[in-house]
Amino acid sequence: MKRAQASSPVLSTSPQHKKFKPFAGLPTAEDDAPGDWTKVEKRKQKKVKKTEGKSESTQPRFMYNSGEIVRRNQAIAIDDIRELVVHILGDAPPPNWLRVENAPSIQKVVAIMIPGLTADILSLPPIPTSATTNPNLPLAIPLPTKPSDDSEKLPAGVPFIASTFSHACPTRAPGDQTHMYSVLSAFFQGPISFEERKKRLVEKLASERGPSKGPSEYMIPLEQMVENDYPIPSYMADIFEKPDGWVETPEPSKEPSSEKQRIYALDCEMCMTEDGKELARISLIDYDSGIAVYDQFVKPAKPITDYLTKWSGITAESLESTTTTLTQVQAHLLRLLSPPAPNPFALEPSQPMPVPPTPILLGHSLESDLKALKLCHPYCIDTALLYHHPRGRPLKPGLAWLTRKWCGREIQNRGEGGHDPEEDARACLDLLKKKVEMGPGFGEFKVDYESVFERLKRSTRRAGGAAGSIRSAVIDHGNPSFMHGSKADTAIGCKTDEEVLSHLLEAIPSHHLAFGRFMGLAEVLGWNTPRASPDAPPPPPSPPASPEALASALDSLNKSLVTLHTALPSRTAIIIFTGHSEPRRMAQLSARRSAFETAVRNGKAPESLGPETRWTMADGRDLEEEVEKAKRGLLFLGIKP
Repeated sequence: MKRAQASSPVLSTSPQHKKFKPFAGLPTAEDDAPGDWTKVEKRKQKKVKKTEGKSESTQPRFMYNSGEIVRRNQAIAIDDIRELVVHILGDAPPPNWLRVENAPSIQKVVAIMIPGLTADILSLPPIPTSATTNPNLPLAIPLPTKPSDDSEKLPAGVPFIASTFSHACPTRAPGDQTHMYSVLSAFFQGPISFEERKKRLVEKLASERGPSKGPSEYMIPLEQMVENDYPIPSYMADIFEKPDGWVETPEPSKEPSSEKQRIYALDCEMCMTEDGKELARISLIDYDSGIAVYDQFVKPAKPITDYLTKWSGITAESLESTTTTLTQVQAHLLRLLSPPAPNPFALEPSQPMPVPPTPILLGHSLESDLKALKLCHPYCIDTALLYHHPRGRPLKPGLAWLTRKWCGREIQNRGEGGHDPEEDARACLDLLKKKVEMGPGFGEFKVDYESVFERLKRSTRRAGGAAGSIRSAVIDHGNPSFMHGSKADTAIGCKTDEEVLSHLLEAIPSHHLAFGRFMGLAEVLGWNTPRASPDAPPPPPSPPASPEALASALDSLNKSLVTLHTALPSRTAIIIFTGHSEPRRMAQLSARRSAFETAVRNGKAPESLGPETRWTMADGRDLEEEVEKAKRGLLFLGIKP
């Protein structure tokens, strides 16, 4: 029977009518044969049929609302997928584009993102281009075809998708005309409810009525330091083991002090050595006076393999006469950040002198500077956390963009000359002073957004359970515990799809929501390209995947999905979405436009640029078209019986 592995949604515009079935308890002519007697257990049959009917009536299922989808101007968004998850597990209202029957009986949700799973691979019909046909309606998936011979060779595509789901629903990634925004950010971040917004507004007004504490009120709390991978002093929390060569600021005095707490803006530049990145220059600026209290080139301990001049501004000539080592820099910083030692020759005063408070360090993504210095410090202010990225958390804004946006001046525009740490440190000073002057809400975007995990933790579980009972897990490539999975109960970073599958199988039994991402197919297709710097040339087009490599990737993906689906408990909703389509052409055009804009900002005339860098209106139209193509994705919904 088609789609026997899971209950997949179907298009529905009218109610289903029950068919008349003959009564099964009547004897047949064969039963009335002479000499044969049959005992009919009527009560038992009725009870079994009643139980089966009740089970069938409570079986959860999805049904697309084609009428509502037609009325939409765009395809189903990634936001809609997130809200569907929250509706099934928590307290979000039901979606209008999909009917979820018996949602409380769904026990778990498993969401899988598979970039690279395109309509061509699944042999789906092309998206309609006729003006009379809506391109956003779910597409019927053709059944998998059998191999032409008796070999064990799998048919083309992903047979699991074709045999499990009846329809593929077109989706659209977030973005504007010339950019595609992060699919992961859209899935894991959503708007807060009206009640929560009201509660936060009351708390914000209450905090603003009190006297201003000045810059110190913007210090990062311990929880946020841990979340952003700061090196934590041992007296704050025993979670960071200091390797050899690390130092930490002495524990601050708990006695109140009448002296003003000093603030130093810090920025470091690094070079690449045999052991990785090492400190090459440090700049420290006093917040109140604006004086550079320390600006020093530093000689790395290992031989330099790359000065990274384009970003650091460091050259061989800069470090030629430098003898200062990291250990000397650490000693100097500890003298600035520690309370002064008592004078052993001073007369004993009648009252002890008050100990000055431990200074605050200010920077942009300050955890990177502290790691370069191999220093743990308790009091930190980070402008990357103080201000918001225009697309919200967990994205962090760049320092140059913040300075241009909120201070009205350009930094980091030296082109090949790289960054100036003193300039960056002063930009952090200006941003903090703006924040203190304008108030806590200055420079914030999408403050009414939160992680989907925070929202689920406040919700009562639809299938039964108080607030805080919904457990979530994120299994992904990289390090999700410091990005989109930071608020989940469990976040595990992986290097391969095999690891993702293994950890998913371990997490599903003890979690209500499990998210995983398979990247093997996208890697074979050449979709996984590192993010280039703004002034880098456009990346060369990657060669197409060989048929053998593509067939192997599809085979591996199909086996992973079959293994995962087999292990799912009954009444588990499985949500598979691709997020986006082919992004390479869009990425190439975006990089080319960025290189052109950087060249113009650096004073180059557009006419002097070569054809590989020059940007025209026709290129702009091509970019908009490629962005729209890249935003297309597919969604597959099903419930395991």
